[in-house]
This record gives sequence, structure tokens and C-alpha cells, in this order.
Amino acid sequence: MAGWLEMAGGGGPAMVQDGGRAGQMHHGVPPGGALVPELLAQANLAVGNTWGAAALECLGRLELRVRGRSARVAVDGRVFSVAEGEAFTVPPPEHTSVRYVAVDGGLEVPEVLGGRGTLLVAKLGGHEGRLLRNGDALPLGHPRGHARTLDVTAALDADAAVRVLLGPDTERFDPLMAASLQGSAFAVSPATDRVGMRLHGPALSHGDEGSGTSRPMVRGAIQVTLSGEPIVLGPDHPTTGGYPLIATVIRADWGRLGARRPGAPVRFHAVSLEEARDAWRAHTRLLHGGD
Repeated sequence: MAGWLEMAGGGGPAMVQDGGRAGQMHHGVPPGGALVPELLAQANLAVGNTWGAAALECLGRLELRVRGRSARVAVDGRVFSVAEGEAFTVPPPEHTSVRYVAVDGGLEVPEVLGGRGTLLVAKLGGHEGRLLRNGDALPLGHPRGHARTLDVTAALDADAAVRVLLGPDTERFDPLMAASLQGSAFAVSPATDRVGMRLHGPALSHGDEGSGTSRPMVRGAIQVTLSGEPIVLGPDHPTTGGYPLIATVIRADWGRLGARRPGAPVRFHAVSLEEARDAWRAHTRLLHGGD
């Protein structure tokens, strides 16, 4: 262990998150990972870590202290040096739903099922599978790698439409509902968390009475409840579900949607499978170009 990061105060919820744990869905474990991968990458790359290294995902104000060594710290894209034993303050997010604190070397909490991120619904990963509390100490890795700057402005454009692939259950909706999904303005509900984002807006009626068979789910799937309310599944989504799916947010736009705060507007725009693949290739180059 090359020092540690200590939770010294503050009341904002915070947890350890990383790039996610792939390949565990058959065990009922969702991939998890950062709510806004672009901001995680921006913070990590700024201090020389790989984009998906473990860092703090913060929803409020925090007081932190570095012990055992000095460190380079990034709060989103802002980088500064912290001396051994020095405390610093992380302000709450201002324009996005969360912010990320990365330390050079990353947070070396134990790896569980291929990832270090916290999965609250299963109480695993991160620090004891829970939100952080005052007095918690997180081990730091050894600094390595070269810092680089990542511009996430375009990727997280709060005014841009969120791209989706329509289906797979379009036949369970009135044909006008797909048009309503794209032509209407929705807003992020306060009843939103890492499991799913609820959206206020026009009801997307489907007449389904819960007769659908339970099947595998993915992040970004837009489930529509019996009341017609859309819920976009987040990183900690249930691995199965039975509500009809009107569309799925493309992977390149997970962060664009996840960064939006309660009350923020959301518009959807349908794209083709090839357009979704092209967007993901460009997004991968953005995050991995310097690794």
C-alpha cells in the first residue's frame, strides 16, 4: 500500500466506483461502474491513471485527507497537489449529477468479481460494499503513467438529444408511442438512483398487463411501467425484468444521460445500429486513446 485516502468529514454520499465489472450478469450481478464514465475518465487520466481506475463518486461535499505520502488529486478535470497529512475539500456537484475524485495510483480497495466499484444493491465491492463514512481509510496504489487532458464537453452536452435504438418491444406499443418518445420533452425525476432514472413526461401507454416474460436486462434499457412511466436502467440495474422495452440508450450516451440532475430536460433521438456502433467506436477512442 502506498498511503491511503481518509474520509475526514462532510455529509455528502460518496462511494468507490471504477470502469465496472463485466461478465457477471449470469450470476445476477450487474456491471455497475461509474454513473458518468466520461467524468471518471477525465479525473483518472488527469493524474496518470487508466481511465477506469477506482476513484470516488461523490454526490455532495466531502472533506478528505491524504496519509502516508503526498499525492496528485483530480476533482473532475481540476488537478492539484496534496502534501502528506493535508486535508482538502471537495465541493458538491454544480452542473452534473455526480463528480469524481481520483488520486494518482488509484484506490486499491479489494477487487471483487473483477471490479473494485461499490455495488450497493448487493453490498459488495468498494469499501465494505457500502457508502463511505467519516474515518474510513482507502488504500492508494503507487503512482504510474503520464497525465493527459480529456475534454468531455461535447460528450456530456446537456442540451443534446440522447440517442437510442428503438425496440425490442415496439409491437407492444401503439405506433404513436415511438413517435411520442422522440417528439416529447421529458425531465429527470428526483426519484432517480443508480438502479434506474425515472422520467416525468407524457405516458407511453402500451396496454401490457404484466404478461411479459422475465428476460435479461442491460444498462440503458427504457422500461415502461403499467402507468406509462419510462425508467432508464442505470449501472446497478436488475439483471432481469418483464416490463416492455420501447428503446435502449446507446452505450456512447450513458454518461450524457447519467450526468443530468433532477429536473433536467431529456430528449431522445433514434439512430440505426450502425450509427450506434460508430458512436461507440468514437467514444472508445476518446476514453482509451492515451492508455
